[in-house]
Amino acid sequence: MLCAACETVVDDGWNASRLCPACHVISGAPLPSLASTGSPLWLWTSPSASPALASGNLAVIIKAYRHTAQVTQSALASALGYDTTYISMIENERRVITDVPTLRRVAHHLGLPPHVLGVTDPADADFISMIKFGESTIRLASVARESGHSAEAINELWPLVWRLEARLAQGRADRAAAQLLGQARAMLGVALGDVLPEESLAAAARWTGRALLIAHRLDDVALLARALRVHGNELRKIGKKPAAAARLQRASDIAPASERGAVLIPLARTLAELGNVEHFDNAIIDLRRFVDSHHGTPLVNPFVLREVHLRGLLATGRLQEAARLAEADTPDAAGVAPQWQTIERVTVAEVFRATGDKTAASQALLQSIATAENTRLPHQIQRAMRAARGALPEIEEAGAAALQRLYLTLPAA
Repeated sequence: MLCAACETVVDDGWNASRLCPACHVISGAPLPSLASTGSPLWLWTSPSASPALASGNLAVIIKAYRHTAQVTQSALASALGYDTTYISMIENERRVITDVPTLRRVAHHLGLPPHVLGVTDPADADFISMIKFGESTIRLASVARESGHSAEAINELWPLVWRLEARLAQGRADRAAAQLLGQARAMLGVALGDVLPEESLAAAARWTGRALLIAHRLDDVALLARALRVHGNELRKIGKKPAAAARLQRASDIAPASERGAVLIPLARTLAELGNVEHFDNAIIDLRRFVDSHHGTPLVNPFVLREVHLRGLLATGRLQEAARLAEADTPDAAGVAPQWQTIERVTVAEVFRATGDKTAASQALLQSIATAENTRLPHQIQRAMRAARGALPEIEEAGAAALQRLYLTLPAA
């Protein structure tokens, strides 16, 4: 179908409303989720269980299942309708099951895709294709978000997340699928954090928290560092700063060197908001070193560094230093994500307002509102309105009008 608001083509699996997933959440409605973690989802994702799957040997797989699920031979035999001695013979490889319907039934009970036991399943071919192209979907969604198209990123990620959750909720799990779901949940949470209004930002924290849950279960350091980073940043945005700082500091400790800059940005912001001057200054020094030694990206670059530094100086009460930095030449914004350009304009306006320059503050806020409306970022409009509150009524009016225009494009979910 077509989205009733933006006319985006909506995936056939989506039936929560007449809107595409992105317009659905912008309207204030939550994304539905299976959020299933209680079944065989985790039985086959541990490092100790994965070799059993790779063997394709039913005897090895049954032993691994019983060990992981803490099931006795007698209990498993009863569940499958066999005698206990028959399970024992299978485990000792004195009996081999070759009957396809039986293998399907065993696979279903053990929470396995049938192909692991050498049985073809029409659904498996589609699932294998989804795994194959899933990482490409996540990369493209990341590029879309960095280009200022977070709504498009959500619409790309939602079908992948939904199908992975549905598959794993059936118990047909493996480590690769769980890792892909963790990556997709994290990216979806970040994109939601861009487009949701402030009052709904907790949803983005919940989605990134689901990614963190998977990363912990899998003991995957790379995924854990990424999930800690995005979850910490979403917690910061909803005011849970001590928890955010703890997660971001841990992410900084374990992140690969090439990804540490992406962690230092939200960590510096959080430390400043907590009033921790010394640690904030150290984080800025580390971030500057990272920027100097790496090629700029849409996320980590001199433009973003300046915004983070400006906001931190203001938050830690160093207005004169912030004013000097705000008045200095702005680094080249070419290639910088539109949401960062919006964020930077609001921060600069806050500095100008604090120094008494209402004209410069008003101009910067109008620029931020225009960009935020164009890229469908309601909470950045709300942030601009908050920066104007009590001093620039015309900006508050402009922000309210922009929000109204944005929401008027969204039929009821």
